[in-house]
Amino acid sequence: MEEIIPPWLERTELLLGKEKLSRLRQAHVLVVGLGGVGAYAAEMICRSGVGRMTIVDADTVAESNINRQLIALRSTIGLSKAEILAHRLQDINPDLRLRTICEYIRDDATDTLLDNGPYDFVVDAIDTLAPKVNLITGCLDRGYPVVSSMGAGAKTDPTRMEICDISRTHHCPLAHMLRKRLHKAGVRSGFQAVFSAEPVREGSMILCEETNKKSNVGTISYLPAVFGCGCASVVIRGLIGEINQNDKRQ
Repeated sequence: MEEIIPPWLERTELLLGKEKLSRLRQAHVLVVGLGGVGAYAAEMICRSGVGRMTIVDADTVAESNINRQLIALRSTIGLSKAEILAHRLQDINPDLRLRTICEYIRDDATDTLLDNGPYDFVVDAIDTLAPKVNLITGCLDRGYPVVSSMGAGAKTDPTRMEICDISRTHHCPLAHMLRKRLHKAGVRSGFQAVFSAEPVREGSMILCEETNKKSNVGTISYLPAVFGCGCASVVIRGLIGEINQNDKRQ
């Protein structure tokens, strides 16, 4: 029986063809972290026609999120980011098979999440270093393709964004710290990273004492969205066979 393509996916089918669109519709993508980068990544993945998603974030919307986060509005302050985004994604695609998890992913919770797959691709949009490392290494241990977002803060030039293997990232403080942690775990390459080579703007960071956060970094409205679209592009092109996850030249 021929697969019926809904009208809202006709333009995607025209671009990719029936076979590749079918791959997207059969795929399961995990997105962890639904802030400035992750929510945009999740929405772009949903709009591409991916048929099954798991989205994860324990945080609620704060007023300070409004300058850059997709789900941050005056009307959503104090509400669950994951639940707001879930409603939005299912309004885009009512047939989307969606699992929504409102919890912080760390330690054993990472293993539980990854073992509840399998996933065809994983998006790491976590801000905090330790759970970021755990998610990436957990994905690599299980053979899940993963794309990881580096720091979109303290920068303003979208043309400096790059996508490449983690081993080739440069001029990004978060990528530098992540590589050091991964080296200790025996990981030097094997997944794509979205980062910016733009120098960090001086005076754009202040120290703070918040839950799961030791600093606040200045951000502009559009750059996290660009990073999110970059992550989504890796997922979509990977799922349709147009990116080799192990190719360091990407």
